[in-house]
This record gives sequence, structure tokens and C-alpha cells, in this order.
Amino acid sequence: MLVALRRGLRVLAAPVKGDSGRGGLFIQPYLGYGSRGRVFLMGRVFHQPGFGSSLNERRLKRDLIDLLRRLLRKPIVGARVRVKYKDTATVVETDRHGFFRVDMKLGAMPSDVTWHSVGLSLDEPVDERATTTGQFFTPTHTATYGVISDIDDTVVYTGVANTAKMMWRLFAMDSDSRVIFPGVPELYQGFYGGRSGEDGNPLVYVSRAPWSIYQVLATMFQMHQIPNGPILILREWGMKRGSLLPRRARDHKLAAIRHVLDLYDTMPFVLVGDSGQHDPETYTRIVKEHPGRILAIYIRDVSLDPARSEAILNLAQEAGIECEVISTTDSAEMAEHAAGQGLILKQALEAVQRV
Repeated sequence: MLVALRRGLRVLAAPVKGDSGRGGLFIQPYLGYGSRGRVFLMGRVFHQPGFGSSLNERRLKRDLIDLLRRLLRKPIVGARVRVKYKDTATVVETDRHGFFRVDMKLGAMPSDVTWHSVGLSLDEPVDERATTTGQFFTPTHTATYGVISDIDDTVVYTGVANTAKMMWRLFAMDSDSRVIFPGVPELYQGFYGGRSGEDGNPLVYVSRAPWSIYQVLATMFQMHQIPNGPILILREWGMKRGSLLPRRARDHKLAAIRHVLDLYDTMPFVLVGDSGQHDPETYTRIVKEHPGRILAIYIRDVSLDPARSEAILNLAQEAGIECEVISTTDSAEMAEHAAGQGLILKQALEAVQRV
């Protein structure tokens, strides 16, 4: 139990550990995504207290202190963040929640590797110690399609927005603790490998959870060997200037998917979601807006309402869309269809079936 507690504390305190306890201004970047000529990346600027630096990093007391520092940190409004990639640079400003958004055209094309580094520093207020490095993903020439996947009730069981519940399941319970739906890691590894097994297809994840749980999600993906990719949190994504509240999650997701499809304007995509919210309707709308771009829609049926399940099954025919909508409770059924369409290898299907 103590080991589980330590692991959980380290994950929760991770965002503030980069300053070694010194405190002051801190830039927290999130994983971004880009193309050969454009990059999108988000992050946040904080001021965090600086105490406990003399304590050993490996001691429980230091983890507790760092967690307290995270709880006490405050977002910086109106900070000017300089973003630099090779010979291209821009300056963006944080909003009233301390978030900044980078949507930058690139002068120099990224090399044909999946992950790239981008420099982040503060122009205002000036603090050289806050300088850090962000990362963004670009598909290589081998990628044949992309995947946009919901997280809540699609990758993980209900409760993604409940940090305490997720941390308990993730660190204090055994491998059958119902954090990840069975077969998801193997299926998504199949998507990543694609038609050849080595395509390196991009995966972008969207979630309704708050940004505060971002590190937990990233750690969970790593622990379960789900392919690494940008996680777009919809709670604040795309907030409108002057609005007291963010857009509805449905509008958020629609805007996020449109943005990804616009960035990768020649790449087809697979969409994965669940029946609990509006994923089927949102995805159907995307198919209509982008004819020929969506290869398949996979819906994890978590609905307890038979009428809802039936409506989803009839959705493709009623809407007249050109790709299949596969609604099922089982990852293996998704994998069987994907293998039948040539989206994943037979070996990937067998890996899902063995779970």
C-alpha cells in the first residue's frame, strides 16, 4: 500500500518537480501534433511556491511537499510565451486561465521522425529559469491513416474525471482493477502499426476530464502500453473570448476533430468513441462534412438503454454515410472488423483475441 501511495503521489506532483523546488514561474507544455508545415501545441504558465528544495527527491516527505506546491500554484494571466522551432518563432499570450495555444506555420520542414522538440520561454514576465522544451508529433511518410479516439468510456471505464478513483485503481489495485477496457492496448497498438505493422500511424486522444488529470492519463497510457499521442482535454479546449463558461463538450469535440482533419488534410482517419454521450452523432456529422476521409467508426456500446443501442446501429443507414459504424461492447469485434478492412494485421487481431 505504501508503494502504491508513493507512486500516486509522484504522478500527482510530477508537474511541479521540474523546478527542483526553487519555485517561481513555470511553463507546463502538453504534447502537441503537427504536419510538414504546421504545429499545434498547448500549455500553461504557473507561478508555484518554492519550498522543500533541501529535501531528498526520493523521500515521501518531499513528494507530499511537492503535491502541496502543486495545489498552491496559480496560473499566470497575460504571460507572453515565445515558441521556437528551428528558424520559426512566434509569441503567444496566456488566457485568463493561464493556458496558451500555439498554431504555428513552420518555415523548416520537420525531419521524417515522429517526435520533435520545440523551445518555450517567457518574454513577459521575464524569467530565464522558466525556459523549457515541448514536444509535438508528426506522422512520417510511412503513415497510412490516423486515429482520433475518445478516452472516457472508450479507453477507460467511467470515472476518468474522478482523480482519486482513477489513482486508486491505477496504483493500489491489481491488474484486474477495471481501469482500461480489455483489448484496448492491443487494438491501439494494431492501429499504430497499421497495414504493415510499422506504419507509425498518428493517434490523437480526446477527453472530457479536467487538465489537472492530464499527467495521470499520460502515466496510465504508458503503464498499459497504449501508443503515445497528444491528449486533447475538452474541458477548456477552444474557449471563446469573453465567455464565462467553456463550450459544451460536444462542440469542443467537433472543433477538435475538425482541427485535426484540417491539419492532416490528405490523410484518412478512423474514429473511436462510445455510446454514452454524442460520439455517434458527432462522428456522423464529421463523415458528412469530410466525404471519403473516414475509413470506419467504432463505438463502444456502454449504454444500458436498448433504444439507444438500436438507434446507433441504425445511424449509418439513416444518415446515409459511406463508412461502416461498428457498435459493440467488445474490443475483439472492433479488431475483427479492422482486420477485415485491412487496417490492422492479423497478428494484431490475434493479440486482441488473446486478452
